[in-house]
Amino acid sequence: MGASLLHLLVATVSFVVSHFVMSGTLRGMLLSRLGEQMFLLVYSFISIGTLAWVIVVFDRTDPGFALWNGMHPLPWALASLLTIAALAFLIPSFVRNPALPGKNAAGLGTVIPSGVFKITRHPMMWGIALWALAHLIAAPTARSIILMVGLIVLALVGSRLQDKRKLARNKREFQPWQRRTSFWPQTSQFGAIGVIWIIAFLVWFLITWAHYHFFGIPAGLWLWVR
Repeated sequence: MGASLLHLLVATVSFVVSHFVMSGTLRGMLLSRLGEQMFLLVYSFISIGTLAWVIVVFDRTDPGFALWNGMHPLPWALASLLTIAALAFLIPSFVRNPALPGKNAAGLGTVIPSGVFKITRHPMMWGIALWALAHLIAAPTARSIILMVGLIVLALVGSRLQDKRKLARNKREFQPWQRRTSFWPQTSQFGAIGVIWIIAFLVWFLITWAHYHFFGIPAGLWLWVR
């Protein structure tokens, strides 16, 4: 492994592990010593700082050779579909999401899941994981594998750990919610978000348009229409 890839690996591990540590083992101690507002400030500072570190190192790392041709129609189409699904999960995840920081859990135990929460109780994290998987499929280089695997681990392992933490802190509200919802996406419930699929497609189209026209990198349909 070259120096730049090792640097990227260290940056990515630091980004992922810092989230796990601040959200898990050190959270209680930091909250008691810093208070909630200062804790959130420190958490945000470290998260943004380590993410910026990852982005800079990733940009400066030579992509190297790809394990397969990500621009072949099959992986390209699969990556496109995964990206649309990621957006369909992500877009509605900002509304009535009990996993968001500072969200009041009062009454959650009586809530009947609807919309994207009929698919999974962690739509935001699954959106990030699917987005990362799509990019790994389309660009299977060493630097992409390091970054995207890191994001997938952060999203999915982090979601599992969050379930355990929330259940331990408020079993009355979160146990019924977790019983009514699924960690793994339920494909049988994909129709529950209806028009969101159309919105996700339109957002995907605009993003891939910008991806090509502003950065010169074809994505989605622009691979064939450029």
